[in-house]
Amino acid sequence: MTSTTEQFADVAATTLLRFATAGSVDDGKSTLVGRLLHDSKSVLTDQLEAVEAASLKRGQEAPDLALLTDGLRAEREQGITIDVAYRYFATPRRRFILADTPGHVQYTRNMVTGASTAELAVVLVDARNGVVEQTRRHAAVAALLRVPHVVLAVNKMDLVDYREPVFAAIAEEFTTYASELGVPEITAIPISALAGDNVVEPSANMDWYGGPTVLEHLETVPVSHDLTACHARFPVQYVIRPQTAEHPDYRGYAGQIAAGAFRVGEPITVLPSGKTSTIAGIDALGESVDIAWAPQSVTIRLADDIDISRGDLLAPSGDAPATTQDIEATVCHVADRALAVGQRVLLKHTTRTVKAIVREIPSRLTLDDLSQHPNPGQLVANDIGRVVVRTAEPLALDAYVDSRRTGSFLLIDPADGTTLAAGMAGESFASRAETTVQADEEGWDF
Repeated sequence: MTSTTEQFADVAATTLLRFATAGSVDDGKSTLVGRLLHDSKSVLTDQLEAVEAASLKRGQEAPDLALLTDGLRAEREQGITIDVAYRYFATPRRRFILADTPGHVQYTRNMVTGASTAELAVVLVDARNGVVEQTRRHAAVAALLRVPHVVLAVNKMDLVDYREPVFAAIAEEFTTYASELGVPEITAIPISALAGDNVVEPSANMDWYGGPTVLEHLETVPVSHDLTACHARFPVQYVIRPQTAEHPDYRGYAGQIAAGAFRVGEPITVLPSGKTSTIAGIDALGESVDIAWAPQSVTIRLADDIDISRGDLLAPSGDAPATTQDIEATVCHVADRALAVGQRVLLKHTTRTVKAIVREIPSRLTLDDLSQHPNPGQLVANDIGRVVVRTAEPLALDAYVDSRRTGSFLLIDPADGTTLAAGMAGESFASRAETTVQADEEGWDF
């Protein structure tokens, strides 16, 4: 019988890759995704028939594989991707979750959404146009979100007669730029998504290229699932008190493990209160286990009766993050309405939502040349900038560089629940007495 430890090792080795595609308008992102799905035999017959019918209505003789991902009516009519399209498929070697993101500059915020959980980003470039402004934007966003692997797919090589010098020049320019941004790994692949060259099958037209196809690289790129190396974090979602005759004193804290692993007998700290206890038991799928790991949904029972509610965070006592009410972070503004200094917002971090005020907007990033525009006063849709936020209650945030899950947060409009910005926690700083004022009648200044 397989032990729990062996099961943990098996899960840690599971090969699931989350990746996103990005590129300028008409670079062929949706066609690439459609080609991947089609040539890897991941398209159902009825889906292909629907695409063929839609293509005929548009006067196209061959199926337009881009329609496999462009599902919105407006996308089909305009021939562009507007929303992030998620697709799930698998090959014998790996499972995949892909996000096909928009290429138009006004939808940069959608690319942030799609790439926020990606472990790899495929950035497409039209071989005829080379590296353009939007290419640099997408490289910068991938670097900002700390996507560990970036693939440069130089598409439409058939339109430049499959010439190696064209590919080499684009690859060198992009690699130099992305390396300066801090992207750790860049792989360049010449392709033709329309013709299928180097997407799933090697191209007979580019014998000068000896690297992997796109699918081969996706199947073999190393993805770290060493969950034991992560900072263990458990945001409490529900407190479970069944009040049954069988378990009259049962008290469990349910939620999804955000990172790392938890073990029975391990000392833990409850944040933000700072109270400590020991894990008395872990229940998963109705059974007691001695270890659980991300991203499992479990119920944790503690040895002590502590006041814990939704939004609290459990962490190993020897690795608990510090709490703070002053948060300095980089945010991508995703709403049509602006975010301004002095604005009252809600800040959602894991399962905890607290009131907050935007104290400062020190700078706005210009993605074209990576320059900083100081003190812009506000951020508008698609802007990326630094903000300083003061919260009404302390939060236990990790740095985004350490944990993309517990180092991220959302800023929300308290009036109607609209998401204003997605944030990545950076350096937090000590509370400053001069920014603390008396609370007003609504409790928004703190």
